[in-house]
Amino acid sequence: MIERFKNFVEKRLKFIKLLFVFSVLIFVVYEIGRIFKQIEWGKVQEGLENQSMITIAVMFFVGLIAVLPMIAYDFTVVKFLPGKYSVPYIFKSGWIVNTTTNVAGFGGVIGATLRANFYKKNASAKQIVYALSKIALFVLAGLSIYCWISLALIYGRGMGKLFGSYWIWLVGGGVYFPVLFIATKFKQTEFFADLTLKRELALIISSFFEWTFAGGFFLFIGLMMGIKTDFLTILAMYITGSVLGIVSMVPGGLGSFDVFMMYGMATIGVSNETAVVWIMFFRLFYYIIPFVIGVILFVHETGSNINEKLNGIPKMAVQKVAHFVLTIFLYASGILMLLEAAVPRFANSNELLRKLYSYSFLFISQVSDIIFAFMLLGLARGISAKVKRAYWPTLIVLAIGVINTLLNRYSLSLAIFLGFVMILVFLSKNELYRKQMQYSIGKMVADIAIFAGTFLLYTLVGILNTPSFSNRHHVPEYLLFPAQKVWFAGFIGLMAAALIFLLMLTYLSKGLTPFVPQVFDERRIKQIISRFGCGNAGHLVYLRDKSLYFFKSEGKDQVFFMYRRKQEKLFCIGEPIGNPKYFKEALEDFLKTADLYGFEPVFYDIDQDFTLLLHEYGYDFLQIGEKGLVDLDKFNLHGEKHHNQRALINRFANDGYVLDFLKPPYSEELLSEMRKVSDDWLSNRTEKGFSVGFFDEYYLEQGSLMTLRDSSGKLKAFSSIMPRKHGVVSTDLMRYVKDAPAQTMARLSLFLFENAKEAGYAYVDLGMAPTRDGADLNREFITEKTARYIYEYGYHFYSFQGLKAYKNKYVDIWKKSFIAYRKRSQIAFTMFQLMSVINSKAIKHDYKGLVKPRIFN
Repeated sequence: MIERFKNFVEKRLKFIKLLFVFSVLIFVVYEIGRIFKQIEWGKVQEGLENQSMITIAVMFFVGLIAVLPMIAYDFTVVKFLPGKYSVPYIFKSGWIVNTTTNVAGFGGVIGATLRANFYKKNASAKQIVYALSKIALFVLAGLSIYCWISLALIYGRGMGKLFGSYWIWLVGGGVYFPVLFIATKFKQTEFFADLTLKRELALIISSFFEWTFAGGFFLFIGLMMGIKTDFLTILAMYITGSVLGIVSMVPGGLGSFDVFMMYGMATIGVSNETAVVWIMFFRLFYYIIPFVIGVILFVHETGSNINEKLNGIPKMAVQKVAHFVLTIFLYASGILMLLEAAVPRFANSNELLRKLYSYSFLFISQVSDIIFAFMLLGLARGISAKVKRAYWPTLIVLAIGVINTLLNRYSLSLAIFLGFVMILVFLSKNELYRKQMQYSIGKMVADIAIFAGTFLLYTLVGILNTPSFSNRHHVPEYLLFPAQKVWFAGFIGLMAAALIFLLMLTYLSKGLTPFVPQVFDERRIKQIISRFGCGNAGHLVYLRDKSLYFFKSEGKDQVFFMYRRKQEKLFCIGEPIGNPKYFKEALEDFLKTADLYGFEPVFYDIDQDFTLLLHEYGYDFLQIGEKGLVDLDKFNLHGEKHHNQRALINRFANDGYVLDFLKPPYSEELLSEMRKVSDDWLSNRTEKGFSVGFFDEYYLEQGSLMTLRDSSGKLKAFSSIMPRKHGVVSTDLMRYVKDAPAQTMARLSLFLFENAKEAGYAYVDLGMAPTRDGADLNREFITEKTARYIYEYGYHFYSFQGLKAYKNKYVDIWKKSFIAYRKRSQIAFTMFQLMSVINSKAIKHDYKGLVKPRIFN
């Protein structure tokens, strides 16, 4: 019969436990409801509000200290397991496990599960179960000791009647530890084999201090609240209530402990209202806040593991979202504060703005509002640009704003929101990696618009509020200002804010940068070109109107990029020059360095292979034209097809024109003649540069020349010849006087083809012409079409559109040419900047050294 009853109970043990817990909960809910009906909640609210910020802060920190002894369990449990763990890891894991067990223990199941997950390294399932079971046995050892202390306090001080029949629970709890200690010493089993006296004492001491700190913190809260009562009796009640809470099996003794404490404290003169506040503070600072911290640590730990498995993608996503939200908040807060300062009554009368202001910063003074708003906008610039040095100023300014706002307009929702904003700053820290900000024209225009708009609006409001106007005209109520003195103070603040804003931009932009004009180092350049050739555009380096970025490897210069800086853009011409083996490595280095200093490289006039390489690094591209190549193997002047070319050659010969093919060095007399021809061709127009050659003696000395003279020996035209890739030669400058014979360009071209073929070249590059494929153009987006229009009509006098018909006569192969730009870039504006670079006056760099960047450039 007994065996059958035992089997019956074992089969239904879980159900019986649930039924018991459910019964306890029903009783607790009923009792709490009955007690709460008798409570005057106005007094509860008064009790909460009467606590100073210092008192709350002290409770907060002491509550965190009170939790610490529980972590000692984890430093002991790892001694039973084979895995090795660092002290910070054990501390963090211990905090998570114990604070979670406090709030949602469920008989220690959650704590055991978490510990098994944290300390499973190199351990078998059996080892983990044995280790965790030992911890579970000794968790109540300290409470058991305090049960005897409580019995001594109760009957030693004559309080037996006060506790009634509760003494039996204390005796039951007190018996637990002696029985446990004896069992560990006299029951020789595998389970207790590694439980040395030293480890057992460590567990007992940990448990004793856990309950000492918990009970002590409960009494400490009463002291901080200024309650006058018998604290030794309260301690005995706390121990008794804790035993009842454990027996109830409700996580944290929630409800059962609270009901007992309110009953007990009422018998010694503590009102229910005071008891509720006391218990609320205890639950908040000992249970809830440590648990929230534990959840944050757990999310961080779990997130780190997930992040590691997913190659850092989740962390990167969180940082980018935090950075984006923080930037939006800074801009929005700055603009809202400016609006409130400029037209305060309008801001307060608009329902939407009023709701938004409840989640913004508040300052008493209008001047401080304006200055703080511009500081937020300046910091928003730095945060948006991901400048590292913006982090601490942002943190400090926001902290000042948060503290000031909460002191003047405290609410729980606002405190949580502003706390969330501060968390965003911390999460954004790793996104802020750049050394400086480049202040572009677009940013400058936006900032000027904000300041000018604020200035004009503020000035208009000031005029409307002058007595001479307001006395004669009706001024809308929302445009009225409190007083002229207040308006004038705000106006002074606006000027001061503009100065502070400018100083902040200077701070964010200051510092040295490697992307500055440098001395032209002919030796380094020619060493690379002599070894690897000059590529498609390498000859343009001799114009000396571009900056150079060298990439070194194995102690030698391997690659260089040619670029011209325009605001935040680095316009690179052509592919990199040098060792193809290092192109990818050099490109990564160049992009990384440029990004570190806030620059955005744009690659112009590049071939398809390099374009596809850039696409791997997040670049979009746009075809800007096609380069025409003449296949010299196919070139000849025989047959009916080339009758017109032969006629052209004969006409020039019959008219006495003489063509020469010259090599450097050139005489000053010849260069002087060529200068006159070039000036005549320019007709007072400004010489261009960057992507095309211009008249420069040094540049012309780097290649061959073709000259055309009339029968009297007068120079009528010339063309510079520049080698490009191996086996490819191209014409660069082709200039002639106004009275030169018709088809001079054609005759020079034919002369080049003949000489290049004889010299062993395979191709002649005739340069770029507009894109031919109309089908491709139809599929472009409107922004790309706009960019192409800007580009094709940006060559003022180079007749870009007219080149196609001329080149079509000779070209055998058309190769696409592209511009590559960062995704999300404004391609139309980028094209405007490019045209500004191409059409600007050529400037030769003849100075060196690093210089400080300017805000406006």
